[in-house]
Amino acid sequence: MLSQLMVLFGFFALVLVSVYWVNRAVVLFDQLIADGHSALIFLEFSALSLPKVIGIVLPMAAFAGTVYVTNRLSSESELTVMQATGFSPWRLARPVFVFGLIVALMMGILTHFLIPASLKQLQVREAEISGSVTARLLREGTFLHPTRGVTFYIRDITTEGELQDVFLSDRRRPDRPVTYTADRAYLVRDEGATRLVMVEGMAQTLSSDGRLSTTNFDDFSYDVSSLIAEAAAPKPEIETASTWTLLSDPEAAAVLTDAPVAQVLEEAHGRFQQPLLGLGAGLIGFATLLVGGFSRFGVWRQIVGAIFLLVLVKLVESAVTEPVRSDPALWPLIYLPTVVALAITWGLLWRADHPFGLRRRRPARVPEAGT
Repeated sequence: MLSQLMVLFGFFALVLVSVYWVNRAVVLFDQLIADGHSALIFLEFSALSLPKVIGIVLPMAAFAGTVYVTNRLSSESELTVMQATGFSPWRLARPVFVFGLIVALMMGILTHFLIPASLKQLQVREAEISGSVTARLLREGTFLHPTRGVTFYIRDITTEGELQDVFLSDRRRPDRPVTYTADRAYLVRDEGATRLVMVEGMAQTLSSDGRLSTTNFDDFSYDVSSLIAEAAAPKPEIETASTWTLLSDPEAAAVLTDAPVAQVLEEAHGRFQQPLLGLGAGLIGFATLLVGGFSRFGVWRQIVGAIFLLVLVKLVESAVTEPVRSDPALWPLIYLPTVVALAITWGLLWRADHPFGLRRRRPARVPEAGT
């Protein structure tokens, strides 16, 4: 049974991760490729966002895998046979419990190590590309506003990197706006600065008294690196901090990440709570279907009930989030969803072990004749 659970868990995890990753990839593609970044940057950002996506879908994959395996065993009467041979619901739940511990272990590695590391690297890369002047300017057929008071337009970019039909309006000085137009231009790196070298163009300057003066030039160099301020070093976020940092000194972590102490504790203990939800989701799915037993009409009602119970656990998780974030002393409430999930599992297994509320009493032994 454990091997079947692992196989189906891997299948559902792959499907769900693919669906979530595709949705995330579409958003990243629109943001990065549209801003002029290469496909390698897109692939890097997609890979860095993948651990968080996996952490989201693993509990759902554990639940789906458990429900599928239990439903198949029930439809093939294997559960009925095992119960008839003396296996109690608690004994049947043992493989599911081991499976849940394996899922919790995998999620623990994600929440404590992989997700913080990937988000930290993602934050650094976002800060780096946000200051990329060339990526922000090299967009064909679009009027860009890289900074307040500046408009930039390129009609086309050739394969050799030549910018054709360039328009640049600099209105940062209200008393002296300047508009540059050129047939072609080039972006050139010079001593750490990025310059726009315009060829065969014209500069139009509007003075404060309303007079327009024009200047034709063969070539003109304009420093475009000043259009976008250099990206500052990213401030650490709670999600990127290590679990040891959050737990060992919450006050220092709160100062470092500019977040309340209650939010720091909520993030730290939430990294333990999320893996436990993977365990609870699998147990709820198994116990709910086990209560229904065998039926020729299937166990669709039990499946719906299991989904409802899982939603109930998530509602409890949402309900305790706000109080925990407002009061650091309430951090034990973070584990309430797991307690609720285990309590539901215990109740369902007890109900499966006592289908009539109480065990039937064994009939009294009839004394043999002559005794």
